Amino acid sequence: MDLRFSSCTLVVHDVGSALGFYRDVLGFTVWHDGPVSVGPPSQPDVRIVLEPPGADRGASPADRSAIEDLLSKALLSRLVFVTDDCDGTFEHIEAAGAEVMQEPIDRPGGVRDCAFLDPSGNLLRFIQRRAS
Repeated sequence: MDLRFSSCTLVVHDVGSALGFYRDVLGFTVWHDGPVSVGPPSQPDVRIVLEPPGADRGASPADRSAIEDLLSKALLSRLVFVTDDCDGTFEHIEAAGAEVMQEPIDRPGGVRDCAFLDPSGNLLRFIQRRAS
């Protein structure tokens, strides 16, 4: 069986603001081949669909409210990206004004990582695998 990752949906408060962050700060490509999505230029087959809370037509007002509540607490979505330079990535994203959740630290197993919140409160972690 050959399975490959294709896409995921990321709930955001404001698609325009999120689009600006992922395009201008992270350097992602913007796709308009359906719902607005973004993805790393080095992975043209990967799409992160940006969607407002409760965009599913079947979501009730209570569902939408629960989604908004989880989003506001940074408990809804987490994305992990691999970088060749954790410290450089940190400096770039911090300089753009993103909310820092964790400065770069070394972890067991040869990993260095840092974390930010995107404009909607989604947790973004950036990891660098270091040579042992």
